[in-house]
Amino acid sequence: MKRPLVIAMLAACCAAQAQVTPPEVAAHQKQEIKRGEPARWSREDRTPAQQMATLRKEIQAALAEARAECKQLSREERSDCMKEAQATYVADLGNMRQQIANANNPRQEVYDTSGQ
Repeated sequence: MKRPLVIAMLAACCAAQAQVTPPEVAAHQKQEIKRGEPARWSREDRTPAQQMATLRKEIQAALAEARAECKQLSREERSDCMKEAQATYVADLGNMRQQIANANNPRQEVYDTSGQ
């Protein structure tokens, strides 16, 4: 059940990335992918410091993507979009420790969906 969701999210992220990736970077990425998946992609972050560094990079990348999308909007919409992107960035940075704790200790709850 999780796998299709993860694949769909990955596809959506890749589609969003393709919209804002400069052509020269995209060409370089294609060359790297032809050589196979780098070992660092499948290496797990084992320490909290490694997890924090990876999450910080992901949050910064999300901000960069959001800003690039905001720049494509009209002048009237752009300001609000940039403010929202910055607010999300600040909130995500503030919640980093909780996000890592949630990822390391997922709750296994059972929900009754029988309707009874």
